[in-house]
Amino acid sequence: MDELRVRPGPGAPHGLRVPADELTERFSHASGPGGQGVNTADSRVQLSLDLATTTALDEAQRARVLDRLATRLHGTVLTVEAHEHRSQRRNRAAARERLAGLVRDAIAPPVPRRPTKPTRGSQRRRLEAKRQRGEVKQARRRPEAH
Repeated sequence: MDELRVRPGPGAPHGLRVPADELTERFSHASGPGGQGVNTADSRVQLSLDLATTTALDEAQRARVLDRLATRLHGTVLTVEAHEHRSQRRNRAAARERLAGLVRDAIAPPVPRRPTKPTRGSQRRRLEAKRQRGEVKQARRRPEAH
């Protein structure tokens, strides 16, 4: 098994390289079509990476990945599955691609919110609605005795 390469992107301008010994692959029978080899071929692939111990991430990236992928983790281990292809080789490639994509998306820093101003028309409509509401409430009051 080769190392896993994560393409460059936001948060990792030079990409990442996850050493092969940090990845764990497990194989099992995949359900679905497969012809004669359906019950004999271990074509489903589970690829796992422990995000807390991997040397591919620095501390800032590790914190961001653990936070963003928290719902997908078992402890600190991220696992992806691939079983859409009939061949184990293609499923291995799909699982590696899926894992790399998840890590790449998770290390990207959050996009800062750009503050916006309300438009002049929306301000005018808001003030007009407030004025109308005030008039409705004014009309409900008891008439003043002079």
